[in-house]
Formats: sequence, C-alpha cells, structure tokens
Amino acid sequence: MLEYSRWKYAVLALIMLLAAVYSSGNLFPQDPSVQISPGRGATVDEALQRRVGDALSGGPITPKSIEIVDDSLLVRLDDVAEQQKTAEALRALLGQDYTVAISLASTVPGWLAALAVKPMSLGLDLQGGVHFLLEVDVEAATNKRFEGILNEIRTRMRDQRLVFSAVRRTATGVEVVLRDPADRAAAMTLVREAVPGLQLTEGAEPNLFSGALTEEEMARVLDETMEQNTVTLRNRVNELGVSESIVQRQGASRVVVQLPGEQDTARAKETIGATATLEYRAAVEGDAIAARDTGRVPPGAKLYESRTLGPDGRPQPVLLSRDVIVSGDQLTGASSGMDPQSGTPKVDVQLNASGGQRMLEFTRNNVGKPMAVVFIERIPETRIVDGKEVQASRVREQVISLAAIQGVFGPTFQTTGLDSPEEANQLALLLRAGSLAAPMDIIEERVIGPSLGAENIKAGVSAVTFSFLLVMVFFIIYYKTFGFITNLALLINLLMVVALMSLIGATLTLPGLAGIALTVGMSVDANVLINERIREELREGNTPLASIANGYDKAAGTIADANITAMLAGIALFAFGTGPVKGFAITLILGILTSMYSAVSASRGIATFIYGRRRKLAGLSI
Repeated sequence: MLEYSRWKYAVLALIMLLAAVYSSGNLFPQDPSVQISPGRGATVDEALQRRVGDALSGGPITPKSIEIVDDSLLVRLDDVAEQQKTAEALRALLGQDYTVAISLASTVPGWLAALAVKPMSLGLDLQGGVHFLLEVDVEAATNKRFEGILNEIRTRMRDQRLVFSAVRRTATGVEVVLRDPADRAAAMTLVREAVPGLQLTEGAEPNLFSGALTEEEMARVLDETMEQNTVTLRNRVNELGVSESIVQRQGASRVVVQLPGEQDTARAKETIGATATLEYRAAVEGDAIAARDTGRVPPGAKLYESRTLGPDGRPQPVLLSRDVIVSGDQLTGASSGMDPQSGTPKVDVQLNASGGQRMLEFTRNNVGKPMAVVFIERIPETRIVDGKEVQASRVREQVISLAAIQGVFGPTFQTTGLDSPEEANQLALLLRAGSLAAPMDIIEERVIGPSLGAENIKAGVSAVTFSFLLVMVFFIIYYKTFGFITNLALLINLLMVVALMSLIGATLTLPGLAGIALTVGMSVDANVLINERIREELREGNTPLASIANGYDKAAGTIADANITAMLAGIALFAFGTGPVKGFAITLILGILTSMYSAVSASRGIATFIYGRRRKLAGLSI
C-alpha cells in the first residue's frame, strides 16, 4: 500500500536543509572589488592597507572597506563603474610588486562561509567583460620546429665530427649536404636517432639526403604548440589579474579567452596578443654594413638591426650567429628595475637548469667576446584591405644589447638596453608568463559592458521565474492537491540545482539559465506522467491509496528511461562541447539528477504524508 519509510523522510529533510543552506549564498549580492596580491618579495600588511587607504581617501571614489583577506588586500566598492578606475590608480601606485585584480567579493556571513557556502560565479555574458578568439600561426609553428631540427642536426653532426657543407630548410623539409659522400649512411643514422619524426630519403647526389616531417609528427607539433600556448595564455591572464577567467582550446588551432569583469580591452589585448621574448646569441666577425648593403651574409650568420643608429641615421647592422645560446622558453623568472651603475632600465633574468648550464658553458669559453641580446616582438595590428578590417601582425627583431662577456655567469644575470621602465615592466611580465610556442592572432573580439550583463541577469532570472510561476498556477488549477504536491517537488528540485551549482563552483551563464529552465520543464514532464498514471488507476476502479502507490511505481520506470537518455545527451555535450555548451551541459546533468529524485521520491513522500494515514479515503483531489 502507500508507504514511505522514516529513514527516507530523514534523508528528504536532510537534503532540503543542505539545499537551503548551500543555495542561500546567492541571496547575498557580491561587492564589486579590487584584489591586491603580493608578488615576489612583497608582503600584504597593515602598512600596505594604510598606504592604499591614504591613496584613495579624499578622491572621487570612496571604498566601502579595505581589509586583509587570505594574504591579499581587498578593496570593496559600491559600484561596478568604480572598479576599473580604482584598479588603474592602484596599479600606478603599487607597480609590478603587486598584482591588482578586478573581482567580486563575497558578502556571505562568516558562519555560512565557514560551511563553504558561496554564491555561483557569473560568466562573461552576465558579469560583462571581454571575449577573444585567437588562432595559432601554423606556419610559424612549423618554421620554429624546423629551426630547432636544423640546430639539433648541426650540433649532433659537429659532436660526431661529420663535416657538412650545408644544413638548410627546403620547401618540404630539410636538406643536408655533406663534404664526404662516405659519411652519408652514418649521418642519416645520426639524424634518425636525433629527430625520430623526420622521414629521410637519399638524394640524387651521393653526398646529399633530405627529410620531411611525417603527418603524425606534424599533428604532434601542432598539439604541443596549442598545449604550450594555452598554458602561456593562462599565465598571462593571471598576470593581468582577472578572476574567474576562461582560457579554453577550441578545435585544432584556436583558443578562447574570456575575461569577466575586465573593461580595459587595450591592456588585455596588448598583453594577450603580444609575443615578446629574448634570445641570446654570439656575435659573428664580419662587415655587417657590407652584408646589409650587398645582401651577402657570411655562412652561419644572420643579419639583425640594432637600436643604436649609425652615422647615416639608419639602425646599426649586427651579424649574429644563427645558433641560439638560450631563448625565452628557458626563462623561469624575470623582474624589472633600474641598473644602479648606469641608471637605465633592466630586467633581471633567471634561467632553468638546462639554460643555466648552457649559458655557463658558453660564458666560460667566451670571456671577452661579444654576446648580443635580441628582443623579438610580434605586434598585432589591424589593416584596411578593400575597405575591410583585416587582422595582421608584424615581427620586430632588434639587438638591444651587444657587449663583451666580462665574466662567467650561469642561470641568473641581468639584461639592459631597454628604452624605458614601462618597456622593462612589460617585457618582464611577458617573460614571467612564458613565451608562446608560436604566434597567435586575435581573429574575433567582443566586449560586453557591465550594464548589459546586468540586463542579461535580469532577463534570464525573469524568464525562469515567470515560467516557473505559470507552471505552478497551471498545476494548482489542473491537478488541485496533487498540483500543490508537484509544485513543492519543483521547488525542491530548483533548490537542489542551485545548491549543487554553488557547491561545485560552477559558473552561471545565459546557457546555464536556459539549462535551469529546461530542467524545470523536464521535472514537470515527470510529474505529469505520475499524475496521469494515478488518474488512470482511479478510472480503472482502484482505491485511492492503491492508485497513488501504483501511479508512482509504474511511472518510475518510464521516468528513469527518459531521464537517463537525456543525461547521456548531456554527457556528450559536456565531453565534446566548449564554452557555453559545457555550461549548459553541466546544468542539464545536475537538473536531471535532482529532478529524478524530486519527482519520484520527494513528491511521493509528500503525497504519503498527506494521504497515507487516511485509511477510509473516498477520493483524491487530482
């Protein structure tokens, strides 16, 4: 007959209590704030708190509070419009010693926060911010890989004393020209071991062989490039100081970057889109001016321009080795400052173990010889072609320092020759974040203002609320008492979805709100099945209590089948989707799980509580 165990009531009561507690965080609106985190060697203390307070006092912006929270300084504000101005003022005040981030500060009471209660994070479409879609330069990634292959082949062949006339790049791969044809077999074996992904073929001449990357190796190169670029972009976003940011790979060669709350698009675009790194190269003897004028560059050398102008007003040419001593991807740390001796901007550099060892060996063997520092920058720019905007970029390579090696040094040293402290700060930031494995171009850019985000929240919440109210009114009119039971089950379902999303730290977006609305609809379907099944049992002449029990028992299987099928679709969306699709899928999966419990178990418990004790029941209000 109609029964519901006491332990099930206890579970239902516990679930409702936990859902109410963990969804309550969304009742407390978050404060627009600016968060200040310490960099290397910096500290957050009361002295910094007073310094920030003094800087903001008396100005047009009056903060609600300035407090130290978890090793960070939090400046709470009254209005979103004040965030950007406050952040810019504090960045100018504190410099690079601190990371100044725009964020939203929780106002959840301490006793609730101790239970890990927190509001749901808001996505870009609800909070406002900027959206970038970046695409990797596949040709540049391939060229960089081939450059590394050429350097590896030259180094290995020199170590094995295999004399070559040329190791060069061709349209399809690489080509090696040997002095002695008898060395070809040994050289090919050496290259196969050094570069496994290179497919070698013998040339028409006995002293010649060539190689091309296999399709598997090309795919691996692109995959590794995307992996490194995604990690680097995350590091750069962290340097920008944007909380709740999203950096996701999209497809084979694209990355989506979303910065909720960030309104300084120029600064974000400059830091994310720029590619700046350093290369340390040995100087090569020769007449650089003649090489520039005639185009004849000595073998093994490459022509660069210096920042120093010559007597003719043109940049001074410099001949450097094609082999790189160390490059930006071997840097582990960088900080800017002023050189006390020259009074010029500098960047203090720290290398990893392999880079430090290579620098140590080079300087040990070349004391007194010149070494150059090459600053390489890829600058994104927009050009007008046939009346349309086209995203492009230009690469600038300049020798910023050329000086004799005064002594032996390893993983820690400094680089000078920069134009300004601002350039030193920007270079240090990009070096700390890491260099991109290949350049990326911004092919799409969208900006969502905070006011539009607020409108999206209002519209989304209104849509969910009105649809929910209409459903509740319909159920009360159409199913009477069982409509009331259904409405209670829907409320429990909605409460559980919000609580779970808050607990797992899910980010709420417009697709997420659509998922919540869809969840309500699916829960309605389950309750309609149950109610109609109860009606059918009553029409067949069963007693009211037996009709309720049979209605729930017989509808449970159909509800489970329908919901499991929908959940498989949600899992597929989560596995293969990106960005908004994933947000929708998470909400859908959570909603299906909660609706199965609320529609089948929770509503049965409520129905049993109302009708279960009435043995002589003439009819049902359904």
